[in-house]
Amino acid sequence: MPEAWWKERVFYQIYPRSFQDSNGDGIGDLRGIISRLDYLKSLGVGAVWLCPVYDSPNADMGYDIRDYEKIMAEFGTMEDFDELLREMHSRDIKLVMDLVVNHSSDEHRWFVESRSSRENPYRDYYIWRDGKDGREPNNWASFFTPSAWSYDEGTGQWYLHLFSEKQPDLNWENPSVREEVYSMINRWFDRGVDGFRMDVITVIAKAPGLPDGKGAPGAGGYVFSPEHFAFQPKLHEYLREMRRRCFDGRDCMCVGETSFVNTENANSLVGDGRELDLLFQFDLMDMDGEGSKWNAIPLDVPKLKRIVAAWQGAIDWNTLFLGNHDQPRVVSRFGDTSSEELWKRSAKCLATLMYLQRGTPFIYQGEELGMTNAPFETREQLRDVEELNLLALCSSEAELEWAWRGIKAKGRDNARTPMQWSAGANAGFTTGEPWIMLNPNYTDINAEAEEGDPDSVLNYYRALIALRDSTPALLRG
Repeated sequence: MPEAWWKERVFYQIYPRSFQDSNGDGIGDLRGIISRLDYLKSLGVGAVWLCPVYDSPNADMGYDIRDYEKIMAEFGTMEDFDELLREMHSRDIKLVMDLVVNHSSDEHRWFVESRSSRENPYRDYYIWRDGKDGREPNNWASFFTPSAWSYDEGTGQWYLHLFSEKQPDLNWENPSVREEVYSMINRWFDRGVDGFRMDVITVIAKAPGLPDGKGAPGAGGYVFSPEHFAFQPKLHEYLREMRRRCFDGRDCMCVGETSFVNTENANSLVGDGRELDLLFQFDLMDMDGEGSKWNAIPLDVPKLKRIVAAWQGAIDWNTLFLGNHDQPRVVSRFGDTSSEELWKRSAKCLATLMYLQRGTPFIYQGEELGMTNAPFETREQLRDVEELNLLALCSSEAELEWAWRGIKAKGRDNARTPMQWSAGANAGFTTGEPWIMLNPNYTDINAEAEEGDPDSVLNYYRALIALRDSTPALLRG
């Protein structure tokens, strides 16, 4: 019996804003991606995970969706999307969309209606509560802001947002919300997409009654409380329902961004019940932070080995990755970039370690070139809401120094600088002004230069993928 296609293909993650601009506005777009599909095919890519291209005000770079069935104007049109899908399928490349349904944008029509009055039919699409003693309904901290609650003057209640105040959480307990989500997923499947990556899917269910967190207070006295919003009992009910309504009977796949997953509970998602096909676990991503992601510590190789071995033994089929749009550049984080020779050896070593394991590889754009962290120096150069919020919380020079060390080492903007296609103007990414600064080392690290170098990181990735594809023992472990 043949393996599922998502086990036999190498995935490539595209952050569209930074991949390729086709019209000179400094922002990557769908037609830019179309122009680079032959590059992906030559690399050996069999599937693409496309970060959000839906209509969005961009408070969190597309992860705040204003309309799930409209393409962001900066990226193109639905006709461009359909052409991208056709061109990918003509090259036997699958397309997996990003699905962001823990929250929407506060500009989504559901939320606009929801906040218009307490009696509006959409009110219960989100999580609204009365305050306590003039303060928030509970003491939860959010991922991006001190409090997970924002007050609405118009209706005199608070709404929950585990991320920014521009990203109100959807109320998954409301069957109408779930019906809207499932119908939307099915319409995308009918359009021809091959699967979905589910953003922060393990936090869609919240604890009954939304109790206070019991941990140590952080900024503003708020408590980060994943025990009340991650892996709640109803999560499995929702995922099983979603699979029945959307995924069963289709030749498709779903991979979850599963925050707070561990080797003990992972099989509840990808085991016999198969709520998800694949999951992204973050033990490797969390191993070099101490108390906070911003407290970067040196790589602990024995710890890395233990984590890899534990996950290879814990579940049947892993995702294999060391970076994505939310992480710093792989070779800067886990390798040595102090010289050209060590940079190149590090990039190749890390690829060998990760992509010859049993599982499905997910390569983040530019990783195959050995792209590195960017030398950000000023607040004006930053674009990421998480980084900007971190700086806003600093109240002393010492705190600012600490924050900048963290941003340079671990900030998300490192992964979002434009793809380095050539040593020409703007790295071949755009003829206009790039939306975010270029890494100045594009004159040395770029696809055009590496194409002609048989010893390059790019050609090593090609050889590694070809070896994997031609060797069943490597593919299946």
